[in-house]
Formats: sequence, structure tokens, C-alpha cells
Amino acid sequence: MEKLRIVFMGTPEFAVGILDTIIKNNYEVVGVITAADKPAGRGQKLKYSAVKEYALANNLTLLQPTNLKDEDFLNELNALNANLQIVVAFRMLPKVVWEMPSLGTFNLHASLLPNYRGAAPINWAIINGETKTGVTTFFIDDKIDTGAMILNSEIAIDENENAGQLHDRLMNLGSTTVVDTLELIQKGDLTTIVQKDNADIKTAYKLNKENCKIDWSKPAVEINNLIRGLSPYPAAWCFFTDKSEELTVKIYESKILIEEHNHSIGSVICTKKEMKVTVKDGYIQILQIQFPGKKKMSTAELLNGISFSLDTKAY
Repeated sequence: MEKLRIVFMGTPEFAVGILDTIIKNNYEVVGVITAADKPAGRGQKLKYSAVKEYALANNLTLLQPTNLKDEDFLNELNALNANLQIVVAFRMLPKVVWEMPSLGTFNLHASLLPNYRGAAPINWAIINGETKTGVTTFFIDDKIDTGAMILNSEIAIDENENAGQLHDRLMNLGSTTVVDTLELIQKGDLTTIVQKDNADIKTAYKLNKENCKIDWSKPAVEINNLIRGLSPYPAAWCFFTDKSEELTVKIYESKILIEEHNHSIGSVICTKKEMKVTVKDGYIQILQIQFPGKKKMSTAELLNGISFSLDTKAY
């Protein structure tokens, strides 16, 4: 039985949970690859990735290439003498990298492939109103998230769950699934399933300002799913107009109220403690919101210090 020598590639918090589980299960991680440091915040100080923070804290060999085809990086990677690479939330690898180890390179993706290939699978599963999702391990090939599948694990999505909560549950599920995958690879007891494409496959598109904007003309369930699916990051947003002032607001938590009404769509109706926005089949009650220059707060907190006119609109 060949002893596994693993190079781990990842960047965000999601990847840290997986890396930590691999190490705690006594697998040898000979190197960690993560993104280069980036300026962040008002002071534009260099920010380390979550994976870099973990690697430094645990004295792991760390590489931060800006170019994955750079000859110096490829020589350094080769010198680690890994026989397996694991990728979790990193970036697309060139063939010269994913072909390097003798046992291959596998990826953990936070969806039940072939559905939700792409950059934001956790968000889109909630936005699209799915009732289940999961994680999949697969061997990397030359396209994005299309390689032969090794294992998948499924969980239900709670109707009130947001993307942050689902992220944490999938990180735990992913940790177990990666360790199960490692056991199969170590035993040489591996069968893979080729992904089959079809017209019904859903895609996890990259999130941008446009697809995070709330369209108040949609049904209440769709709007609530968008808010849940983008909370806590990057957050669903819209404009509020009050007395001709236009404000950009972010909404983090909401509740559906299905009932008939005669208000125009997008009307903002406030009491001393509650705020709701009219939609075609009822209202979206806003529970957590952020106004420009203010911190995220409950609507009750906001309405304690601010009042809105009767003609306030959301759009």
C-alpha cells in the first residue's frame, strides 16, 4: 500500500475545514498551495488567505504562485514529491499541474455534480429553491468541474437556512467525504463515474452586482430565496427611495407573508418595529438590513432611530 504524500490547494475558510480534517486524520500533507496575498480594506493592507493563516499556524510548507505555469513554481511543486493533490475552492489548474502526481488530482465541489458546476454552488442551490444539495469528489480534467466522480454525499436544505449556515454544514460533510475518498485511494479500491451532460443541468454562475439585485416584481418565495442564498455574503441588495433620496441597502434576512393587498409593488410599509415590502403575492418582511455607512442591524434596531415617509419605495 503506497503511503499518501499530499499537496493541498485551496484559499477560503471552506478549504481550511477540509485541510484541518485531513491533518487530524494523520495524512501527510507535504505542501499547501494558496492564492497570493491581496490588498484589502481601507488601508489596503496585504491580507492572507484563510488557508495561508492555517498553513503558517501549523508549520506547513507553503507556496503562493501568481502563475501556475511558471517554471520555478513547477520545479518547487515537483520537488515536494507528492503522489496526490487535493483541490478545494482554489482555481482552474493547468494540465501540467493536475497531471503531476502519480495518483492524480481530485477536487471537492460543494454540489451534487453534474449540477451546479461553477463558482457559487452553495448560493445558487438556495437561490433556486433546492431542497437538497451535497458535495462531490472527482478527478480533475481539462474543464471546470466535469471530471470522473469518486464519491458524493447528500444533505437536505432547511427552508430557513442561509448560505452561511449551509456553507458550514457542507464544510463538515466535505471533510468526511474527502477522508472517505482518501481511504479508497489508499486501498486502491476506487471506481469512478463519468459525468453525463444533459440540458437540465443547473449552473453555479459567478455572483455579480446584477444577479444579486432584488427584483420586487418576482414572487415572495423567489425573493426570499435570493436573500437567504446571498446571506451573509455578498448580500442581496436594492434601492430605497425616500423623499427623492436614493439609498442602496443590503438585506440579510427576511420572512414571507402571503396575503392579498391593494398596495403597489415595492411599497415600503413600516410600523415602529416592523418593515415589509409589497410583492405581487403578499409581502417580504425585512428582519435584518444594512443602510449605507451603517452596520448590519435588525429592522427593529433601525426603526428605533429612523423613520420613513409613506411614499418610500423599494426597487
